[in-house]
Amino acid sequence: MKLFGPLYDLVLSWSRHRHAPRYLAGMSFAESSFFPIPPDVMLMPMSLARPEKAMYFAWLTTLFSVLGGVLGYLIGMWLLEWVWPLIERVGYAPYYDVMVELFAEYGIWIILVAGFSPLPYKMFTITAGATGMALLPFIIASVIGRGARFFLVASLMKWGGVKMEPFIRKWVEWLGWAFVLVVFGFIAYKLL
Repeated sequence: MKLFGPLYDLVLSWSRHRHAPRYLAGMSFAESSFFPIPPDVMLMPMSLARPEKAMYFAWLTTLFSVLGGVLGYLIGMWLLEWVWPLIERVGYAPYYDVMVELFAEYGIWIILVAGFSPLPYKMFTITAGATGMALLPFIIASVIGRGARFFLVASLMKWGGVKMEPFIRKWVEWLGWAFVLVVFGFIAYKLL
């Protein structure tokens, strides 16, 4: 089943649009609180297409991802009961329980790691608010974790340039499904 190739092509077309930075900012904001597609899929082709602006795109992605994370934090803090049926409907309820355990065990470190990792960051932002994590450490850890991730992605694209695009296109389907397996494997490991 080809899922990630068509998504990659769609996002690639968005990345060439004159309003692409706005789309990137919106996607980055939304992904940190409710949207399922990570902004990397737009950051990568934009950084490939305009390597001279790659660091600007990384900064934009980081800023709006952290702002979206604050929205996720506020959702968890004030609206968890209201959004709980949606969390259950999309199958995230068991993951939420795992997140609560991770927060109890690792605290701020879990935000740092989640910000950098391919795990669904939105679940961590909502859980941070729901568990009453202090907002300032949450923001600092988010800036460091998300920034490290997005600046790494943009730097690799800038460094690799156009010669990386055929590699990404060739392996996008495998990389996408590998990402899904890693996320579900981690969650299954924590649930067991």
